[in-house]
Amino acid sequence: MSFPGPGHRRLDSAFIAKGVVKSDHEYVIPKRQVLKDSDMKLWENSEAYHEYQGFILAMNEAVKGKAIDTKVEPSDNVMGIYQVLEHFNKLIDETPPIDQPQRFGNKAFAQWLNKVGECCQTELQRALPEKFHPAIPEISVYLKEGFGNSTRIDYGTGHEMAFCMFLLCLFRIGALTMDDKVTVVNRVFVRYLDLVRRLQVDYRMEPAGSHGVWSLDDYQFIPFVWGSSQLFGNKEEIEPAMFLLERTVLEHRDKFMFLACIQYIMKVKTGHFSEHSNQLWNISALPSWSKINAGLLKMYKGEVLAKFPVIQHVLFGSLIKFEPLQHDIQTPILTPRPLPPKFPASSAMLCETNSPGPAGPKPD
Repeated sequence: MSFPGPGHRRLDSAFIAKGVVKSDHEYVIPKRQVLKDSDMKLWENSEAYHEYQGFILAMNEAVKGKAIDTKVEPSDNVMGIYQVLEHFNKLIDETPPIDQPQRFGNKAFAQWLNKVGECCQTELQRALPEKFHPAIPEISVYLKEGFGNSTRIDYGTGHEMAFCMFLLCLFRIGALTMDDKVTVVNRVFVRYLDLVRRLQVDYRMEPAGSHGVWSLDDYQFIPFVWGSSQLFGNKEEIEPAMFLLERTVLEHRDKFMFLACIQYIMKVKTGHFSEHSNQLWNISALPSWSKINAGLLKMYKGEVLAKFPVIQHVLFGSLIKFEPLQHDIQTPILTPRPLPPKFPASSAMLCETNSPGPAGPKPD
């Protein structure tokens, strides 16, 4: 099934057509460019804005109907990046939380992120062939930014976006190819999610922004998008309303990123699903995964890419350019359209996190 809207395919193709940078490309250290509200117009008309959306759509299309365990052989470079994340995970073992009076924001996270910064470029040099090493000072900035802020000890969709931009940069320099799209999502991004969830739990990180208002589980957004794409036509016949059933989640969380997201919510939150995750409760009433996927793409445009508090932290360099778009690429599908505020309780079942199975109808 193609993306709804006439501009969607053109945007997806724009990322693919962008091509690999030349061997004599001059790399720079990325920096902030969106410094005030009025700069948002420049962002929305920039190469970076359209190319980033094209990347999200291309990955979304690549994993359509492909579960995490889909058999696709990862390339050496994909496995190299995977091993970088493995190394960062081991650094958590070496940096345990410290005893401190405040409950949230364990200061050991700053120590961990400092260790990541110290070894980031070296690890990328080990992961990638030498011909890509000139790009590492630029792309490593996005990688480090993808794990949270060491001062606020928080994490949110802006940090998630930085990691996605790191992946986009790997495509731009040619370290990843179009043949890697499925494994980039199903191996690398899934490993990244496991890593940042461990950071969130072990270091008691705060949601970035206004208590996670731009995310779906206080921290993430993209895994719900790509995860819903994985569920297109799934042979397990998992329908949208079923993601609120704990037994469905526990049985299939290792195969579908969306269900792993729900399982994480069930782990860290208590009470009725409709109360602590109302947006997802509403989404569960949509009739198909294709409608959920299309709605989430629109929501991401409106609730993340259009928000100054997120975009003010985005970094731009020679690979992700804050320059006016040179080609006329329209993106009608990504026009924001809010989901209905409430669906009838009969359309889905509630799941309580502290008891097996559904918790019954949503209370009035």
